[in-house]
Amino acid sequence: MRLKHSPPPTSQVVLAFAVGWVLMALLTGCQVMPASETPTPNPAPLVQLGVRHAYLLDQMAAGPLRQKLEACAGVRAKPSQLSIGHRGAPLLFPEHTEESYRAAARQGAGLVECDVTFTKDRELVCRHAQCDLHETTNILLTSLAETCREPFRPAKLDPTTGEVIEPATARCCTSDLTAQQFLSLEGKMEGADPAAQTAQAYVQGTPAFRTDLYASGGTLLTHRQSIALLSELNVKFVPELKAPEVTMPFAGSYSQADYARRLIDDYREAGIPAEDVWLQSFSLADISLFREVDPAFARQAVWLDARPYTNPEFVPRVEDFAALKANGLNIIAPPLFALLALDDSGNIVPSAYAAAAREAGLELKTWTLERSGRIVQDVLGGGQDFYYLTVKPALTGDGDIYQVLDVLVQQAGVTGVFSDWPATVTYYANCMGL
Repeated sequence: MRLKHSPPPTSQVVLAFAVGWVLMALLTGCQVMPASETPTPNPAPLVQLGVRHAYLLDQMAAGPLRQKLEACAGVRAKPSQLSIGHRGAPLLFPEHTEESYRAAARQGAGLVECDVTFTKDRELVCRHAQCDLHETTNILLTSLAETCREPFRPAKLDPTTGEVIEPATARCCTSDLTAQQFLSLEGKMEGADPAAQTAQAYVQGTPAFRTDLYASGGTLLTHRQSIALLSELNVKFVPELKAPEVTMPFAGSYSQADYARRLIDDYREAGIPAEDVWLQSFSLADISLFREVDPAFARQAVWLDARPYTNPEFVPRVEDFAALKANGLNIIAPPLFALLALDDSGNIVPSAYAAAAREAGLELKTWTLERSGRIVQDVLGGGQDFYYLTVKPALTGDGDIYQVLDVLVQQAGVTGVFSDWPATVTYYANCMGL
């Protein structure tokens, strides 16, 4: 027998609450939905910048730019399309892997790049080059090493000094594997030891300015898998149609046009709108192929302009850029050194290339920030100076990375910067209100 003032059973309380909730919903005109059908809002991505940008700020020379950037400390950052994950975030994670793409998205990259090539069974996959598996995966340590076009060959060393006479080599290609075989491999940090005597030592040749902390075990992706992943991460797409390293048409029938069409079809079939995709290629012929396949997707295609470093005598002229614009090109992306120069006082300023391209009405993007290691040890030491060729005399340390970025964006007018560590650009973009 229940006491007069004892609480009702739990089931009665729950029933009363449920009835009251339904009555309130009916009175207020709200739609009553079962819990299983209640929509869950998609939360805004939480940007995690880490500590590297703060380290770079600590290395900057005193001045207005440092003061402005330091004043933004503690501000919650949002993703930015100025920040492009170059192969993901390969300063710390193996390039073109799920782990690298997730890291780039978490760092606020508004766009992430998938370099696209194909397998033996014509599946598109994310890899920087068709024949780089020996440097970017563990293939040499698996049974699939037998598929390599050039098996591992140890370095020939001077027996007295130990110096390399002939570097260790190998060559392994996606086009010699099925998609299933490709996905069975593990991504690793790009690199190889030219002095290696064993395959194990060869694949462990990570450049000193990167890290082995997450250097192996990366999850490889097909192009379609990358689309699904980046969609999940609320990131937009920068696929690059890579140049084939096999004779085309491949297997007697797969042409470059088929390759370009399949690339675009992957986005159309996934329901990705053209305005969320920036197709890119080093080949103007590929840009034309994009237009033939789908003009909407080609509208913001990016030509990766290699002329500044393949031709040392290259002179940028407005009329050349204007001709590109008249032929339907809207966005051009040279290496970052091509957009920079030094004035008579040794200050970093926009180059003649930047001025001519913008005068012709072309939008500018550039590559690749933070792919050269530390400024003093690697760039000024002569080992990784490619991206800073035109401004090397003005550099003193890692803090100059933000000085270079500021000139590229504020003076040269760049709208997208490929980076191996997107958080650096994301922080800058948020601080500058971009």
